[in-house]
Amino acid sequence: MISGIINVYKERGYTSFDVVAKLRGILKTKKIGHTGTLDPDAEGVLPVCLGKATKVCELLTDKQKEYEAVLLLGRVTDTQDISGTVLKEREVGATEEEVRNAILSFVGNYMQVPPMYSALKVDGKKLCDLARAGVTVERKARQVEIFSIDILEVCLPRVKMRVNCSKGTYIRTLCEDIGEKLGCGGCMESLLRTRVSEFRLQEALTLGEIEKRVEKQGAGISPEQWEASVFDFIQSVDSVFLQYEKAVVKEAWNKVLYNGNRLTPEAFVCYQEKWKKDNIRVYDEEGNFIGIYAYRKGQGDYKPVKVFMET
Repeated sequence: MISGIINVYKERGYTSFDVVAKLRGILKTKKIGHTGTLDPDAEGVLPVCLGKATKVCELLTDKQKEYEAVLLLGRVTDTQDISGTVLKEREVGATEEEVRNAILSFVGNYMQVPPMYSALKVDGKKLCDLARAGVTVERKARQVEIFSIDILEVCLPRVKMRVNCSKGTYIRTLCEDIGEKLGCGGCMESLLRTRVSEFRLQEALTLGEIEKRVEKQGAGISPEQWEASVFDFIQSVDSVFLQYEKAVVKEAWNKVLYNGNRLTPEAFVCYQEKWKKDNIRVYDEEGNFIGIYAYRKGQGDYKPVKVFMET
């Protein structure tokens, strides 16, 4: 089974589901999932997980993200971006300084109402499906955090900005909220996701680039060998956990390790007290990545947080 993570550059016009479907065919694998939806008109980083790495999907979805967006002031649409139906258009009477102050006022925690055109579900139904059917439902505001906003360019009525934010933040909604604060309305004109955790735009590959690499690197590989193939653009499962200390378990403890049981300090090769302070990356003596473990102070042992090895 092919396992690992691909840093995909999602191009405009593709849904996140489209990317997964196409990669499933390119890589001839079934176990695959993405780490957070990007709108069809949006572009940028979309980490895609394969095989054992699909267990990482939920962890990456929770990670900090960075976007570059263009805010168009003076226009309000039903989708909060320029692809939607225009509901209102107004003159932008604010000065550049007022616009900058309004934008920067959103840095920090703020309560954001999720848009109707989103993949969130209410009573089992996606909000976007309800919106397309002309149904509007009440959505509760959720706290999100804007860690920073860098204003890259101001050419009113447009503002280009870089936004570093928490999970669950809708940049479309942020654009509309900024416009509302200025009294002229606003919507998102374009969106580029530049980072998800340590996955950055500079290393992202388009579907076309991935397909070419697979054709080149997979040439001559038999169907029996395909599942064990290692492509140079697929990052290992443990690559997203390098912030944690590496811990190796003694071979004599393999049965305990492979059964997913808790581990005591004597199970480790060259045990270190500092491992108690944070999660650790656990491997067997053959170098196989097992999973992430956390120290339990009361019990004095290490409990599996997420296990990736399939035995």
